[in-house]
Amino acid sequence: MSRLRIVVDRLDDWSPYYPTEDLISAADFLAQASATPDKTRDATHVINLCRGLDYLETGYYVSLLAQARGQRVLPSVETLNQLSRKALIDLQLESLEPMMRDLERRGALVGETLHLTLLFGECEHDGLGRLARRLFERLPCPLLEAKFQKRHGTWRLTRLKPLALTSLQGGEQDRFAAALNRHSRKVWRTPKARRRYRFDLAILIDPKEALPPSNKSALKQFIRAGRQRGIDVSLITRKDEGRLAEFDALFIRETTRLDHHTYRMAKRAEHEGLVVIDDPQSILRCTNKVYLHALLAARGVPAPEGLLLSRDDLANLPRKIAELEFPMVLKIPDGAFSKGVVKINSLDELRQEASRLFASSALLLLQEWLPTDFDWRVGILDGEVLFASRYYMARGHWQIYDHSRQKVRSGGFTTHPPAEVPKAVIKAALKATRLIGDGLYGVDLKQIGERVVVIEVNDNPNLDAGVEDAHLGAALYARVMDVFLKRMERHAALPR
Repeated sequence: MSRLRIVVDRLDDWSPYYPTEDLISAADFLAQASATPDKTRDATHVINLCRGLDYLETGYYVSLLAQARGQRVLPSVETLNQLSRKALIDLQLESLEPMMRDLERRGALVGETLHLTLLFGECEHDGLGRLARRLFERLPCPLLEAKFQKRHGTWRLTRLKPLALTSLQGGEQDRFAAALNRHSRKVWRTPKARRRYRFDLAILIDPKEALPPSNKSALKQFIRAGRQRGIDVSLITRKDEGRLAEFDALFIRETTRLDHHTYRMAKRAEHEGLVVIDDPQSILRCTNKVYLHALLAARGVPAPEGLLLSRDDLANLPRKIAELEFPMVLKIPDGAFSKGVVKINSLDELRQEASRLFASSALLLLQEWLPTDFDWRVGILDGEVLFASRYYMARGHWQIYDHSRQKVRSGGFTTHPPAEVPKAVIKAALKATRLIGDGLYGVDLKQIGERVVVIEVNDNPNLDAGVEDAHLGAALYARVMDVFLKRMERHAALPR
């Protein structure tokens, strides 16, 4: 698996570069369409460097047939169709204007015209790397020529088209080789090294995130467990969105949001045919507390008593909340790590806090306040319990995370064998996640006497070394990688 093919019009086109066994001519690549399946068609990644990329030209057919075979190709047919129509380019790049204004403000844009040669999303102009990456992320094509012009005080993209490999000269050839090396290091592996790994898995992280879903020690454990199973695990960031097609799977270990690159990259990876955890549907269903409230209520999953508030309800709050008692908990739909969750002690406080939170959401969730010393967090992966932990409230606070001070504080934890967890807790957690999907989830539950309620289902639960792995140890990371391996093997076995 994870074989690479670099397709060129003629093998001589590659003469300035280091020889590689992954090289193939367009004619030979296209001839494989009706050939008997053999190892030359096992490639899962194709880099199309042909000149004729217009509709029904040779390069277009290379991308078309690669996709028909189930291979991930750069550029895709969708990208080529967009590049052929200016209106689609403008639609895909409509968010560039604020970036252009910012670049001009910083002095990165001078004169009235800007020409860029983009090699796998890289360019030689100082200060324009972010712009180059954005173009590549939106329209992933190995070689692109971009032209910007300043008209009536505003910078506009006036041309964006694929560039021929043979048009590169001198230093551009050196930059191309280096960019290709960074973009897909598989090209330069020896055959022996390449055979060590059957699959390639990317873990998406944000190195600057204050409260990441997995700490550094856990990430090292994932890498170790993956490689023991023939999976080459690489850490990537949002800057690597254009590289997603290189991989067989994406594991998101960065806090997810809908209006965010994590959701966009999950969607893109799913479109490219990768195994994705967390998948876009799980992110969509778990991120919004309003959706979860309605879903759990409709399917009979035990949850706190509560109701939805709209902005129109502000004028008639006493009647709206007549069946609830103070104190209550008011939540914004997409809060995380106890943010956007407010304890409400009176009607006046409800009016004040609701007015403030309605500035960011048309709906709010108001629920009964259920004080407990700890919340259960049950981790579910592929429909089975992965871990079970107690998260204790921050000292002197009613939530696990206390954001009231300059430094965020959190309570302690204990992690338990699932057999020691009350059966009602496990049963409710499994029932809740079956409504979401078969991915990786963390179900937060409260237990008050015999009553067990689901507080929320998280699509991106913490898996930290020293916390969630306190019971299973290295076996926790092995189980996660086993699920990825099983799904990648199943995907690879599908007919192409």
